[in-house]
Amino acid sequence: MTADDKTSASPASAQVASAPAAAAAKPATPGTTIEESVFYEGGPARGDLVVNLLFGLTLIGLPFAVGAVVRALWLRYRITSRRISVSGGWLGRDRTQVVYSQIREVRCVARGLGFWGDMVLVLTDGSKLEMRSVPRYREVEAYIEERRQAKGGGSRKPATSQGFGGGDALSA
Repeated sequence: MTADDKTSASPASAQVASAPAAAAAKPATPGTTIEESVFYEGGPARGDLVVNLLFGLTLIGLPFAVGAVVRALWLRYRITSRRISVSGGWLGRDRTQVVYSQIREVRCVARGLGFWGDMVLVLTDGSKLEMRSVPRYREVEAYIEERRQAKGGGSRKPATSQGFGGGDALSA
C-alpha cells in the first residue's frame, strides 16, 4: 500500500457532485495525510446494462449482454481532486491510478443518446486508459479538463477534421 492509498476522502454516493470543492494543495510532510475530495465514485451507467440485457435477448446480442454484466459487477471508477482510479479486470482485481499531470488528452464518445459515454485518457507516455459507460460523462470530462489545467497539464489539442487519408483521400 502506498502513501497515496492512505489519503483520506469524503464518503460519496455513485453520483456526480454538482459543485465539487477543490482540495487545498499543500506540500505533504511525512506523517500527514493529504485531503482529497471525491467527484465521482461508482460503476458504469445502469442504462448500458439495461440496453445490453435487452439486446442480449437475441443470439447476436448475447456477448454484449455478458460484457455489460461483467462491467456492472466488477468495474468501478473513482475520480477525485488528485487522481483517477479505475478498478476492473477479473473480479475487479486490476487497479489503475492516474494523476492529472500525466493526462495529455481526453477523448469522449457519446453512448445511449448522450446519457453516458466512453472516455479515453491519453497519457503523456503515449499509453491510453479506457473508461467505458461513464455516467454523465460530459460533466466528468469538464472536471478532468479543469483539474488537468490546474495541475499544469497544458491545453487540449483540437481535433483535426482531415480523416484517415489526410487531405487528398478523395482526389482520384
